[in-house]
Amino acid sequence: MYHPFSVSDILKTSWYLFRRNFVTIIVFSVISFILLSSLGIMVQLIIAPEAFAGTMLVSFILILVQAYTTLGLYKLIFTLIDSEYYEFEFKQIVPGFKMIISYLAVAFILAFIITNFAILVEYLEKYPVVDDIIKTVGVIVALYLFLRIMFFNTFIVDDHSGPIESLKQSFKLTKGYLLKVLVILGIILLFIGLPAKISQYYPLTSIAIMFTYPFVNIILAITYRKLVYSHQDVDEVPNETL
Repeated sequence: MYHPFSVSDILKTSWYLFRRNFVTIIVFSVISFILLSSLGIMVQLIIAPEAFAGTMLVSFILILVQAYTTLGLYKLIFTLIDSEYYEFEFKQIVPGFKMIISYLAVAFILAFIITNFAILVEYLEKYPVVDDIIKTVGVIVALYLFLRIMFFNTFIVDDHSGPIESLKQSFKLTKGYLLKVLVILGIILLFIGLPAKISQYYPLTSIAIMFTYPFVNIILAITYRKLVYSHQDVDEVPNETL
């Protein structure tokens, strides 16, 4: 490709963006964390477990807020990349209605697939050999599919794509780059999984996730942009970040 890149280049660029805009990114991360945590506490304290309707309502609100914070973070990252040399307004990082609907549609599609696979696995428990084969194949297929669709968020935000379109675009984007994408995924899981594991023994370390979560999403956004420019075989935008 005209624009070859390495994993180390992605990490270096991601760290540059994160360090340069540290306060802005962390403030957004902290606000999102407080908002989601507050809603989670509200579910536990106000809504009784047997109150199905109330639980479903608050759960939907949680998903909706998570959609806004997730897409808002991506909008912020892309805005910081594209607006490095000029000021930007708050409204530029607020996700549009179409983005939210597209994100929720993909989330429900994935939830539907996972739920039906879980039902199948539960049904096959009476056939241990078949059950083990299905689980093994399921893990391999799930990993492969996740590698191919992991950029659907970036297409929804950066290209205003619909749910199905974003999944197709992610499949096309990762073609020929599975090894690099796999390495990036491993790094992301390390940044998220390690603090989560340590926090089980030292709860205060969970605060680290407020730093690692936005950073791994920056890595995803930078990887996405690098892949886009490689596939397009054109010069990158004249931006020092990329």
